[in-house]
Amino acid sequence: MGTFIYTHSSRLFTIAAAAIALVAYFVDDLPQALILGLVGAILGTGEVVQRVEDGKTKAAAVPSATPPPSAVA
Repeated sequence: MGTFIYTHSSRLFTIAAAAIALVAYFVDDLPQALILGLVGAILGTGEVVQRVEDGKTKAAAVPSATPPPSAVA
């Protein structure tokens, strides 16, 4: 489960943000403080997702110490 979340973190974040937006739009009786709290949580989660994606990009940009199999042959 942890690798799934790590691999698809931006997709899961998008689904959560869309779900919160839909609930806030269609449910009229929600208190404003609850909606603002959820928005703050989503913004914090977005920062975490950004850092995970940056880490994956940096890891992919660093050349590997071992050559790929096609270079050995």
